[in-house]
Amino acid sequence: MSRVLSMRLREEQIERLRRMARRLGRTPSETGALLVEESLRRSEFGHIDFRDSPVGRRAYIQGSTLAVWEVVMVAQAYDMDVARTAEHLQWAPHHVQAALNYAAAFPDEVYAAIADNDAMDWETVSRILPHVELFTVPFEADE
Repeated sequence: MSRVLSMRLREEQIERLRRMARRLGRTPSETGALLVEESLRRSEFGHIDFRDSPVGRRAYIQGSTLAVWEVVMVAQAYDMDVARTAEHLQWAPHHVQAALNYAAAFPDEVYAAIADNDAMDWETVSRILPHVELFTVPFEADE
């Protein structure tokens, strides 16, 4: 259930909100609600930030280029072991733990992003990120 909440904003804030709403393809009201939700999540979860990405707004780990879902995907490869994931990413363990904490609170959001990533093929990726290049690295077995 949602309720209407009245807020007073300065004219320049309203204009900035309208610009952001246009960029996101949302109404100013929807965008305001989104920004409030993101701000609440930032205050509740350490090291979490929100950014625009080619596929919409996503939760990221502050000071990194990785979205929470990407950290979780790496952690899955290490059986969700924080220390091993942190070592792989060359991060402090608390940054990995921050991603896992956020994922535990918002699993639908995080695991949907992982599923979307798993479903992407090269054609889809190159449409979203036209500057990306595909290259192969030859595998050399240890002798």
